[in-house]
Formats: sequence, structure tokens, C-alpha cells
Amino acid sequence: MSYDAIVLAGGAARRLGGADKPTLPVGTRTLLDRVLAACPDAAETVVVGTRRATARPVEWTLESPPGGGPVAALDAGLRRTTAGLVLVLSADLPFLDRNTVRALLGEAAAGPGDGALVRDPEGRDQPLVAAYRAEPLRREIALLATEHGTLHGLPLRALTAELELSRITPAAPLASFDCDTWEDLATARARIREHGTVLDQWINAAKNELGIDLDVDVKTLLDLARDAAHGVARPAAPLTTFLVGYAAARAEAAGADPAQAVAEASRKAADLALRWAAEAESLDSGPAGPEGNGSP
Repeated sequence: MSYDAIVLAGGAARRLGGADKPTLPVGTRTLLDRVLAACPDAAETVVVGTRRATARPVEWTLESPPGGGPVAALDAGLRRTTAGLVLVLSADLPFLDRNTVRALLGEAAAGPGDGALVRDPEGRDQPLVAAYRAEPLRREIALLATEHGTLHGLPLRALTAELELSRITPAAPLASFDCDTWEDLATARARIREHGTVLDQWINAAKNELGIDLDVDVKTLLDLARDAAHGVARPAAPLTTFLVGYAAARAEAAGADPAQAVAEASRKAADLALRWAAEAESLDSGPAGPEGNGSP
């Protein structure tokens, strides 16, 4: 599904004491990079705000004059896009995931209206976690500019009230959680370290740091590390997973699918670890041969 993405990264962040909110880290990744990671397949990604370092290339723009508010910023971003479907996000969504993005885009594309937005667990609409059809969005922004003489300072509800929008409730309950205060930021940093999510969050941070875009089968790799640690020796676990990664990279360079290369290398290493352990067990049970294999 072809779409463009607009990320609004301006605002004064008054409740954060004027801090540059999009660059604040959660799990070592900036809030902005976490949002960009949720829409990697956008045909064009436009960030409205002051230029900053990002993990992937984006196009930058600013509303004129700067500080004009969300409608003016959205208009500035929309002028840099050409797709018929536009994903619109704020830059402070630490838990936004690709599944929520896909759900929004699918609903906006298939539905009869002008787009789709997330309704959060408290029942509030989130117009900056949304996907819109570009044509009605442009039309209503133009009408607002004509009616008010400017877009500066207009609230988003002035725009969304004129659009026919579907509401979705994402599977991830925190998908629309945003960081407006230091307390919100502390909550986000604590949540990613909870037992049920810390591995996924760490792997995503590591992939981002290493420039890797690959679905990781966590269970397979953990099972492999367990078998290597128990069947060979504890230090074999990290060394084996390193060798699996190296073998997968060589296979990918030769033309193999990256995910399949990791799966195949993991399978071979896991089988080797089990064979190693079986041989060790046979040594413990005594020497093989006529006197050690149960023969009369």
C-alpha cells in the first residue's frame, strides 16, 4: 500500500521546560526515531520541524511562520507529499508500532470516509495518530484558510470536525501514548524495561544502532543459546549466536533472503549443539564397544 508520512516535530514543549522533545531518548532511541521506525516503508517521509539527526533519511520542512500550530504544520507537510494516502503522526509516540500503522492505513484505504484515527483507551480521539485521504485533507485545509484568513493557531479539531473519520482501537494499548511531561517520559522509559517487553525493545534498539532491518526470531535464537550453554559450555552461547549472525551475513551476501539465512544458520547450529551434547552423554555412560555397549 503506497502512502506518505508526515511527522509533526515542532511545538514549544512547555511542560518539558522547552526541551527539544523529539530528541529525548527512550530506550536509547530518540522519540522521533522511534516514530520513524513505525513507518519505514512510506514512499516519502516529511518531518515538520527543525532539522535534527535521524536514523533514516527524511525530508524536512517548516510552517511559515514557524510555531503556527498543528494545522499550519500539517499543511506545510502536506505540500511536500504526493501520495493519495497520508499517515500523520506526532513525534512523541514511544510505543507506536507497525501493526497500528498498517491498521490505520488499511482502514483509511478501505473505508468509505476520509480516513481513520486511533481512539485511545480513555476514549479520546488521537488525530496525530491517523491516516487520511490526501484530497479531502487538502480541501478542508484550504477551506479553513479561506474562512479564517490564516491557519496559524487553529486547533486540529477545527480540521477533523469537517472530516468523516473511522476510529480504530489498536491491539497495542500504548500505541497512542505520548510524552508531554517528564513524568510521561519516565513512565515510557520504565515500561520498555518491564519483563514482558524488554527483549523486544532491546533488540529494536540494537538493530537501530547497527543499521539492521531484520525480523528476529527471538525464540529460535534463545533456544539455540540455551542448547549451546547446556550442551557445550556457558561461553558457547554468545559465541554461537555471533557465528550464526556471521554465517547468515555471508549467505545474504550470496543472495539468500536475510530471514531465511538466519533461520537456516540457527537450525544448523542448534543441531550441532544437540549432537555435541549427545556425544558427551555417551562418554559419561562409558566407552563404546563390545564391553561398553551392553553386548553380552
